[in-house]
Amino acid sequence: VGRNKRLWGAVRSLESLQPYANPRNGYPVPGKTSNGFIYAKIFGGFEKIRSSICDLVTISRLLNATLVIPEIQESTRSKGISYKFKSFSYLYDEEQFIASLKNDVNIIKSLPEYFKSARRRSEFPTFKPKSSASPNYYVKEILPSLKKAKVVGLIIMDGGCLQPILPPILSEFQRLRCRVAFHALQFRPEIQIVGLRMVERLRAWGQPFLAYHPGLVRDTLAYHGCAELFQDVHTELIQYRREQMIKQGIVNDELSVESHIRRENGSCPLMPEEVGLLLRAMGYPSNTIIYVAGSQTFGGQRLLIPLRAMFANVVDRTSLCSKMELSDLVGPETPLPPDVFKMPNPKSEEQLKEEWNRAGPRPRPLPPPPDRPVYQHEKEGWYAWITENDKEPNPSPMDLRMQAHRLLWDALDYIVSVEADAFFPGFHSDGSRWPDFSGLVIGQRLYERASSRTYRPDRKKIAELFNVIHDNMYHPKRNWILSAREHLNRSLSEEGLIRQSLLSKPTSFLSHPIPECSCRISSVEITKPIEGKDGRILFGGEPECPKWMQSARAEKARTDETEPAEDENDVPEQLEPDVISSLTSLIDHDEEWDPND
Repeated sequence: VGRNKRLWGAVRSLESLQPYANPRNGYPVPGKTSNGFIYAKIFGGFEKIRSSICDLVTISRLLNATLVIPEIQESTRSKGISYKFKSFSYLYDEEQFIASLKNDVNIIKSLPEYFKSARRRSEFPTFKPKSSASPNYYVKEILPSLKKAKVVGLIIMDGGCLQPILPPILSEFQRLRCRVAFHALQFRPEIQIVGLRMVERLRAWGQPFLAYHPGLVRDTLAYHGCAELFQDVHTELIQYRREQMIKQGIVNDELSVESHIRRENGSCPLMPEEVGLLLRAMGYPSNTIIYVAGSQTFGGQRLLIPLRAMFANVVDRTSLCSKMELSDLVGPETPLPPDVFKMPNPKSEEQLKEEWNRAGPRPRPLPPPPDRPVYQHEKEGWYAWITENDKEPNPSPMDLRMQAHRLLWDALDYIVSVEADAFFPGFHSDGSRWPDFSGLVIGQRLYERASSRTYRPDRKKIAELFNVIHDNMYHPKRNWILSAREHLNRSLSEEGLIRQSLLSKPTSFLSHPIPECSCRISSVEITKPIEGKDGRILFGGEPECPKWMQSARAEKARTDETEPAEDENDVPEQLEPDVISSLTSLIDHDEEWDPND
């Protein structure tokens, strides 16, 4: 099947960028002796784990330390994972990790025996570095303790332990981060096989596919104050989490904020309905294959109803993989007692009579009006506590196991998103201090294939566009369609990269690993470096690629010149009336829809 190059073709202006994370001149191999051992505990989900491991390797190189394979707290044995795996090997390939970095850092699987007992007695110094910790902090604060005790422990909770942007003199450490993230951190073989099988099944449809990550995560929504964009119990859950963040000092703001103002500032995620309308404006037909990534979407499947009404082929891992394939990934697990909701025992006739007698003198006032009915799924879901308690209960053993499983589902989604023909993030470059899933995907796609179609929308600009057609979203005028298309096309190229460098790179280097980890094929057009106010290069400034890359690129360019161009001025038709009516009926008919479906 032929491809529409306007929708799926490479971004020509970025084709000269190539991945090049190899060390430059004067990069010595680590010696047999080191200053000591570093062990670490990593807290957080998929994004925080991946970013933290890259920082750990970089710090080990900086301090000339031997790194012990870090412990991922989400997948320890205490979380109920299969006995086949340790914490790190539950997600990543240990042997590949050690072998790939043998010329960068000495890595071992566990501490030597004579240090293990001392660690159990907590005899070694332990540090909790922030994600903004500078190299100077490690050299002055941690290196003396490392040399003295020979072992130090790190507890990493912020999704990283080294500042994302380093001075130019430390560019080799940035390239080391790239080698860890894009080469050494390979998922264990079983995950890779299933992930690539999913990509093959999507390709078997005979047409390209787009990956979309909604970015609707409870912590992110609470951090930015987006509670009012949701309804019912979800608003309460977001506000509860925001209140906890304020108490912990993570959020320095009021509890109740105007979510719609936050949305207009670009702080809140794009809703799936808005993404669907933007894709239609770009000209993607209704039979486009859209893969929805993300191990969980806060708000449930009801938020995806408008997107599914606009695009018939919306799929996820559950529609591409059988239950057997997914359970094989998890491995054999010890059975846990199910979290079954038990209704309170009915009161006996004697209890009812006793309550009646204790009720006070007659005539008694009328009872209060009945409360809103509480549906069965609200009593059974993970969020049921919000209707009865003021404090969120501790996660059950089944909840902990499900959190570990989500690491595997995120890994599958990561593989598919990186391999997709186009990628659209619902939320990225959010300005918070954590790395995000979409940012990591965007960074790896930029590193491996800079010219791949990776949208980087400005959510503030998108909010302005939707405010114009708020009352007529499904029948926009041609000028609006062209404006939306122009913005998204610009986000694919230099303009999107410069914005990504300004907003996302200060939070996560892996979301924008250029110019440190790339080179440029020599071409007629010489890209002049664009510098920011702080003197940092935002775009351009890459060195020239080695000759073998130059020849391979020239051959590809000759092949591309023979392909015909596509019409860029076609405007998508408006939604058919029957699609709009079916969408409206689906949204209206959800009184008892389970938000957790």
